[in-house]
Amino acid sequence: MNQDKNIVIIGCGAAGGTAAQFARKTDRKSSITILEKGKYPQYSKCSLPYILSGTISKVNNLIEFSEEWFKKANIDLLLETTVEKIDVDNRIVFAKKGNIKIEKSYDSLVICTGARPFFPPIKNQEEDGKLVDGVYAVRTIDDIEKISSFLKKDRNATIVGAGLIGLEMADNLHKKGMNVTVVEMLTQILANTLDEDMSKIVHDEILKNVELLTNHLAIKIESKNGKISKVLIKNNETSKEQYIDTDLLIIATGCKPDVLLAKDIGCKIGKTGGIIVNERSETSVKNIYAVGDCTEYLDFITKKPVPIGLGSIAVRQGIAAGINAAGGDYILPKGVLQTRTSKFFDLEIAAVGPAIDLIKDIPFVSGKFNGSSLPEYFPGGKPVSIKIAVDQKSGLILSAQAVGANAAQRINTFACAILSGMDVNMFKKLETAYAPSIAPTLDAVTLVCDIVSMKLNRKR
Repeated sequence: MNQDKNIVIIGCGAAGGTAAQFARKTDRKSSITILEKGKYPQYSKCSLPYILSGTISKVNNLIEFSEEWFKKANIDLLLETTVEKIDVDNRIVFAKKGNIKIEKSYDSLVICTGARPFFPPIKNQEEDGKLVDGVYAVRTIDDIEKISSFLKKDRNATIVGAGLIGLEMADNLHKKGMNVTVVEMLTQILANTLDEDMSKIVHDEILKNVELLTNHLAIKIESKNGKISKVLIKNNETSKEQYIDTDLLIIATGCKPDVLLAKDIGCKIGKTGGIIVNERSETSVKNIYAVGDCTEYLDFITKKPVPIGLGSIAVRQGIAAGINAAGGDYILPKGVLQTRTSKFFDLEIAAVGPAIDLIKDIPFVSGKFNGSSLPEYFPGGKPVSIKIAVDQKSGLILSAQAVGANAAQRINTFACAILSGMDVNMFKKLETAYAPSIAPTLDAVTLVCDIVSMKLNRKR
């Protein structure tokens, strides 16, 4: 094997594993080493909540690429190996596996250190430097296995944070028979995904299954015999406080990029706290790339930096970093669309582009359409709500949001339109597939464009 080119990758999540795979596809002879601090090879972190309900039956089913797979691909995977230092001048990575010290020379280095859970300042959540028994974040297989030990029917679970992860956890804990309360400090749920009027549809549906307290803050934990027993919450509007009995507290308030190694070697850190990377996934330090949750990149619409937190974007960055680290040439688009989706309590949501609050600097026109997934005369149709925003001057589509049947696929169509620079007047002419048992003659994606196009013409 040709040892002239050494590629070292720190981290074997979706970003690091993908970088290794595409480096190998690009250069069949290079030496590729992955240093992973955890005990598992690449697995789906996005699927962790579904272990709790039994939708995914076993933890091992989450593993996407096994140790054997990497071995067959001639990629050296070192698990439970912690990187301690990077010597940029001599291009050496210093790591430790148990008591064994490891030194790896590199020609190209890919940093995929991910992110750490963000814990809000809740009093008494720690004892002796450790989280109180029953308080958890959701980041790793180890986290989900510990949470599983608390799952008993009719017990009480409280979730702090009503973003995608928080609501996915609420859904799966509810399916397990637990009494679930979701506490959100903002006045709406899914604030980073949907506008307030669209999130209200989801809010009302969730209330049928769990208790949901928006505009409330978790401020203090009460413990009994070393285990959590209550959480004190405060109404931000009235300042009224109340205790919630809880056996399990899930912190789902986001993450912070893990940039310690990158910062130590001089990689530029951006406004969002992530490593700044370009369209080749290169950092500011020569021959060093960064990928995934530890990075920031530009938003396609606003051209402002945004943290990378979606697995789909991490994988695309991994493709770029792997190919380029191995001597290839791969260029990402000049910004991320942030196409996102999820499903909870049988309600599908999806969005692409920034929420309206983030495009206030751009004159825009927006509109919403509430329809059905099937013609009105055909039984079995499900509600579909779609909202879009377009640039007032150019008519270019800036963002789209959907709640209801096939939301993800409808939003994928809008993602294609945004990336290709299609305006609303062209999009409304889109010929969509029709059959009474499958789809209406005119799909909601074009009908919402009709509404916004008419509003746009009146503005002009």
